[in-house]
Amino acid sequence: MATISPLLQRSSEVRAVRGDGVYLFDADDRRYLDFTAGIGVTSTGHCHPRVVEAIQRQAAQLIHGQYTTVLHPRLGELTTRLGALTPAGLDCFFYASAGTEAIEAALRLARQASGRPNVIVFHGSFHGRTIGSLSMTSSRVGLRAGLQPLMAGAVVSPFPDAFRYGWDDDTTVSFCLAELDFVFDTLSAPRETAAMFLEPVLGEGGYVPVPPAFAAGLRERCDRHGILLVADEIQTGIGRTGKFWGHEHLGVVPDVLVTAKGLASGMPLSAFAASEELMSQGWPGSQGGTYGGNAVACAAALATLDVIEDEQLVERAAELGPRLIGGLRGLATEHSAIGDVRGLGLMVATVFTGDLGAPDADTARRVQVAAERAGLLLLTCGTAGNVVRWIPPLVVTAEQIDDALDMFALALQKADVR
Repeated sequence: MATISPLLQRSSEVRAVRGDGVYLFDADDRRYLDFTAGIGVTSTGHCHPRVVEAIQRQAAQLIHGQYTTVLHPRLGELTTRLGALTPAGLDCFFYASAGTEAIEAALRLARQASGRPNVIVFHGSFHGRTIGSLSMTSSRVGLRAGLQPLMAGAVVSPFPDAFRYGWDDDTTVSFCLAELDFVFDTLSAPRETAAMFLEPVLGEGGYVPVPPAFAAGLRERCDRHGILLVADEIQTGIGRTGKFWGHEHLGVVPDVLVTAKGLASGMPLSAFAASEELMSQGWPGSQGGTYGGNAVACAAALATLDVIEDEQLVERAAELGPRLIGGLRGLATEHSAIGDVRGLGLMVATVFTGDLGAPDADTARRVQVAAERAGLLLLTCGTAGNVVRWIPPLVVTAEQIDDALDMFALALQKADVR
C-alpha cells in the first residue's frame, strides 16, 4: 500500500478537509482556530473569496506559461505591483516556486556579481532545505544531520538574541558586532565576502526580532566593504510584522530582498528583488526554473495584494499584534514556565524555560498538543524546540485573538504548566 514518507514530522493529528478564513475543519466538521497559517502562508486566510475567484478565472485561461519560454500578462502585472511595494531601486525580479529556490538564486547572484566566494549568516537562521540554503541554515542541527559536509563558504556569526545571552539589547548588539568583526579577521575576509543574509525576525530559530542597532551595524560594514545585504523576508514580508516588509522596522534598506510564503495565499510562489544594475551582473542563463512565475500563482498573488491593501491587513497586524502579545504576557505572569514573550505584528512567540532558564521543549510540546485538543493549532520552533509560535492569518479579528488566548490558557492548565 502506497504511503506518505515517514520522514515527514507532522505537528498535529488534524486531517483538514476544508478551510474558511482563520478556521480549518476536519472530516467530522470539527473546527480548529488555525494560528499556523500553513507556516505563515495563508496571509488572507483559507480560501478568501477574492483569491479563489482569481485562481479559478486564471485557471480557465492559462494554467502554466513557462516564463523562459513565453510570457503571460499576470507576470508583468505582478512585477509592476511588487515594484511599487519594494524599496526604491529594488525593481528587477526573479520568480521561483519556493523560498529556498529564491534564496539559492540570490546566493548565486551575490557570488557571480561580486566575484567573492563566501557569505555570512547568523546563528539560528533558517534559509531553506536545498543544499546551498541549508548550508546557510543553523536553526536546528537536525536539518543538517547526515548531510555534512555541505556547501563551502557559508560562515556563521552570532545573532543578537539578548534573551539567550541574558544581557540587555545594547550589550548583546555590541558583542555580536564585535564577533562579526572577528569573523572578518579569522574566517572570511571582507574581500572574500559576497553577502550577508539576515532575517528581520528569526523564523525557525525562535521568532527573535533583530535589534535595529544590529542591522545598522551590518549596513555600515556592508557599505564599507562592498558586501551585499540580503533581507530574507520569506516569513516576515507581506505585512506579517505590522509593516509590509520586516526590514522597515530596522531603518535599513537591503540590496536584495527575498519573499515567498504570504505572497500568494497558499499558491507556490517566491521571488527576489534587486536593482537592475546588480541583477545584470549575474551570468546569463544562471536563472531559471520550470514553475517560477506560474500564471495561476501570479493571479493569486495579485488578488492577495488587493485583499491586503483593501482590507488594511498590514495595519491590522500592527494593531492586533500588541493585543496578542499583551494577552500572552498576562498569562506569563501566571506561569513561570513562560520565560519570554516576543515578536512583531502577528509574528509572536512564547518561550518555555525550566530551571535556571534552560530551554524546556517538553513543556512547549505538551502545551501545543493540549492547545490542539482545545481547538487551537500552533507550531513550535527554536533551536531547542521550546518556542511556541503564533502566526495567524492576517484577516484574524480581535475576537479571534481573544478566543485563541482563552484556548491557550486552557491548554496551559491541561498541560499542568506551572
